Amino acid sequence: MQRKAGKKMKKSNFVAMILGTIGGILFALGMCMALIPEWDAFQPGIVMGTIGAVVLLVMVLVWRKMENKNPIRLSGKTIGTVLLGIAGALFLGVGMCMVMVWTNLVPGVVIGLLGIVLLLCLIPLTRGLK
Repeated sequence: MQRKAGKKMKKSNFVAMILGTIGGILFALGMCMALIPEWDAFQPGIVMGTIGAVVLLVMVLVWRKMENKNPIRLSGKTIGTVLLGIAGALFLGVGMCMVMVWTNLVPGVVIGLLGIVLLLCLIPLTRGLK
């Protein structure tokens, strides 16, 4: 039996996919543990979420090494971009919580939209404009 000729997945992408899946699941489970009061697992959830975040960080470093890419240079723009992404995600998440958990519809929608706008600002910041 002959194998079909086609594109194969690169080893670096496969490793990144596996580590990303593991890290994402650990992070998401940790956040659920910390934020769902019925689970009563706030501290273990913080630990689990932190482990997931570390796995995701390791995934980026391993993938860049396997792709022979230069290490990430920490510059003011890089730090600002990361902080903008964190702020946008937090605003979006807080807005969602205000709407769905605390029943503050109007302020929650406004804060959530602000988070979306902040996240959209990442596109021209990272890709530039013509």
